[in-house]
Amino acid sequence: MRLMRTILLTALLALAVSFAVPAQKRRSSRIAKPAVAKSNVEPISTEGLKALVSQQRDKPLLVNFWATWCDPCRDEFPDLVKIDNEYRPKSLDFVTVSLDEVKDIKTQVPQFLAQMKASMPAYLLDAKDPEPAINAIDTKWQGDLPATFLFSDKGVLIYKHFGRVNTAELREQIQKLVKE
Repeated sequence: MRLMRTILLTALLALAVSFAVPAQKRRSSRIAKPAVAKSNVEPISTEGLKALVSQQRDKPLLVNFWATWCDPCRDEFPDLVKIDNEYRPKSLDFVTVSLDEVKDIKTQVPQFLAQMKASMPAYLLDAKDPEPAINAIDTKWQGDLPATFLFSDKGVLIYKHFGRVNTAELREQIQKLVKE
């Protein structure tokens, strides 16, 4: 009798498990998967950065320097994505330059950009010493993050802001440069 009860309980347990596993698989397929980074981040050297900001172009260029470890950078990023979405169709080029470590080029940086739904070109400064790149952008910039620079289509620095940008002020400056 005891053996029969053990066999019956074992059979019932096996039957219950066979129903539970497919149900778990169905339920887990409905759970939202974490965002997979789709943003490509390209390394950029100091010389490449100098060329990027100084070249004459058809459109003004907005450049934002940031890092994933910088709280004000993370706070302002949703506003920058909105600005990119609004002004790119009105002839504004916008790039971001991360000052994270080069080892984060395939992990933290693209993951953050994907989370923000950022679609602008993204670079990561690939330089042992960022100071020459910082000085190439603006000799008065001490490397504070975030830092935002707006260049005319001729490569002339029109606007700069260190720290979390005032979006109304930035929009006003962009509006002066873009072609409707």
